[in-house]
Parts: sequence; C-alpha cells; structure tokens
Amino acid sequence: MVGEEAVEAAVRAWAPDRFELGEGLRWTAAGLLGVDILAGRLFALDPEHPGPARLLAEVDVPLGAVAPVRGSGEVYVAAAGTGVALLTVREGRAPGVEWLARPEDGAPTAMRMNDGCCDPAGRFWAGSMAYDGTPGAGALYRADPGGAVHRVLEGYTIPNGPAFSPDGRLMYLADSAEGRIDVFALDGDGEPGPPRVFARLTEGSPDGMQVDDAGHLWTAVWGTGRVHRYTPEGALERVVRLPAAQPASVCVVGADRPHLFAATARIGLEEAADADGAVFRVPADVPARPAAEFGDAL
Repeated sequence: MVGEEAVEAAVRAWAPDRFELGEGLRWTAAGLLGVDILAGRLFALDPEHPGPARLLAEVDVPLGAVAPVRGSGEVYVAAAGTGVALLTVREGRAPGVEWLARPEDGAPTAMRMNDGCCDPAGRFWAGSMAYDGTPGAGALYRADPGGAVHRVLEGYTIPNGPAFSPDGRLMYLADSAEGRIDVFALDGDGEPGPPRVFARLTEGSPDGMQVDDAGHLWTAVWGTGRVHRYTPEGALERVVRLPAAQPASVCVVGADRPHLFAATARIGLEEAADADGAVFRVPADVPARPAAEFGDAL
C-alpha cells in the first residue's frame, strides 16, 4: 500500500467554493463537472487551472449527477428530483428540463435520485434513496439511449456509484448504508447478473466511485476523510487522506498527467472545518477515460 502520509502531502484544494453536498464529478469536454445535490446546482471546474467553480445550471429539485448527451454541447441526461431528465444548459437563461420518467413519484416514503453515470455503451444508470434513510427503499434505474427508463435493482438503502469497468462488462454499485460494494457482470443488453460482494468497509461508507484504465476501483469513503483504491480483485491497494471529513465523489482526470479529484460535503457536520465541502486534487499514477456520453456505443 502507498504510504498515507506521502499521498496526503500532495493534496491541494482546487477551488475556493465550499459545497453542502458536492457529488457527481465527471471529466467532460466542458471541464470537470460536479453537482451540489440538494441545492440543485450543476457546476464546472477547470482541471488544469485552479479557481472558482462556474455555475452552469440551477434547478428546483435535487440534482444527483449528469452525463453529456452525445453530439450535443448543451444537453445532459440527469438524475434529478424523483427521476431522470434531459437538462438543456443555456448560458444566462434558466435550464430546460424534459422528463424521461419520474418513477419515484408517489413512493410510500419521500424519495430522491442520487448518484449516476453512463456506462461505455451509452446507457445512463442512477440510484434513488429515501430522504429518511428507510432501509431497502432505494433502487437502481437504467435509462437507455432511446429514452426508456427501467427499474433494474431493488433493495438498496443508499445506492452510490455506479461505476463501470473500461470494457463495460462489470458494474460496481455501493450501498453506503451497508458499507458494501457489489460487483455485477452485465450482458450486452445491460442486464446485471447475480451480485458478488467486491469489498466491505469496516469504517465509513463507500460513496462516489470510478474505475481507472488499469481496472482499479476508486471510491470516496464518507465519514473518514479518505479515498480508497481497490485492485480488480478487491484488495485495498491505496488510501488517500483528505483534510475534510466527508468525501463524496472521485474522478481521475488527464491522460498524460493524471490527477485524482475528490469532492466533499459540509452537510450534517456540527462544526464544519474550512476544508469541508472543498474539491481537492492529488496526483494519480493511472489515467481514466473521460465520462461516457448518453448514446455512446462500444
């Protein structure tokens, strides 16, 4: 394992902004995208030059994550409110919102969408969770490029991720409430096989995740101030310490000179430190691909 102290020395806060619930970091043509979930804000950072975040859009529902729509410079598929929508970002104007489905409307307990991303085949996956943390109330949804939205998995409390292997054959999904990361084999139609436990955490909760080009799984670990990297076999290979208590999302950016970015949160802390809610950057040794787009194909 890489020494934690050596990695900690290279950590740098990348923007002056402090987010209540920073999540959904994605490397795209528009820069490094992220969301402040409960505030419904979509922002962008320049991954090469530190500076303030640029507000791209603000909606009146929670915004869990977005992914670019292939061939469009201003449309994103989004996990938002109680479902999945197409979000059109118009500079200087309110964003356009076109709902594909709102499957959590009318649920027995109040629900919201959480993290999400596209797989390499261009399908968008996003989880839902109960505001009050009702055990097993969450589900995982898949939006196909044609616009159909399917309920794929049930029984999760706080589904986070998902993340996909570079070839799209494996899907990783965390249940933050259970301290567990599962892995599924996906068939060509995006149907998951039986789950296998990939990793269990004895401290903290696995949160946002990403797989790098070597097949390592990176995950933010909520409540610990740490980011973990696991080998493809599920062994903990690296720990990165952050000066913030609640890491929520990770993203590796750059091919020639890769860096890991990590978003954190201030929500729920009785006394937030200055670094809580910041986005951090730390050198990484393995690159990862830019975020897959909605409508992509292998």
